[in-house]
Amino acid sequence: MNRVRAVLLALLVLIGGAAPAVAAEDCTATLECTAEDINLMSMPERLAFVREMSAGPAAELLPGYAPRWRNIEGIIGFFRDHDMGAPGSWVSYVDAGIVEGIERGLAIALGRGTDTFGNPGSAKWAAYLTKLRDGKLTGRAAHDLAWSQAEQASTEHGVWLAEQVHGVPASAVEERFFAYSEFYRWVLRNRPPLLDLLSPGGVPGSPQQITFLDWFTDVTNATPSRKGAELALDLSEFDIGGGTFSMLRLCGAYFYELFDDYLADVGPQRTQRS
Repeated sequence: MNRVRAVLLALLVLIGGAAPAVAAEDCTATLECTAEDINLMSMPERLAFVREMSAGPAAELLPGYAPRWRNIEGIIGFFRDHDMGAPGSWVSYVDAGIVEGIERGLAIALGRGTDTFGNPGSAKWAAYLTKLRDGKLTGRAAHDLAWSQAEQASTEHGVWLAEQVHGVPASAVEERFFAYSEFYRWVLRNRPPLLDLLSPGGVPGSPQQITFLDWFTDVTNATPSRKGAELALDLSEFDIGGGTFSMLRLCGAYFYELFDDYLADVGPQRTQRS
């Protein structure tokens, strides 16, 4: 039924018809909205949807845990404030693939069915959430790897939807912005396990996070992703060449631009512990 709905929505768009919008609260209740449904949502509606999933189904599955997608909330808020991601755009479809993966991962983890809606990220999100619930992701390196693999798969599916299904290419600026966002996911996937020994208990949302890397990759904090997106957009307005040099420049830029925010968040906690 959901695949039929997706096909009908796509046909309506192709023939110029108005596709029916789906309310965020309805999607939260059913966890059955497709990427095509989500594509029709505005960014404020998507932000409400992600927050409702965290406060509702995710809290049911993971009682006591901090929301797992605050960093994604930061990115959606960034899109909203910059008027990016109108329905049918490249940004919209990519974001819709990410949000759909989260939604279906939650549904599968909660035992509400097994349909991934063809999104490879769905099964990975379900595995991440199940392992987290079962206490199998206590180490920060293991947690961040599982989280980033799920988000990466959902993101790539969104790119496929935009470019292969709907024939919507990214602009030059969007391509460069996306490359910078890939850096964030790369950092998550490649956290050295030995670093956990230097920052014990530094799980996302924990006051024991003592390193900048802990804070920067905290999926429960919207500030690093939001401020990082602002910086990435500024950099992507210029055609900076790729390679190791630009990667090092990006790493340094993130550090210097975000260090004050890091101190504002973590400084009082470190003072309390000393």
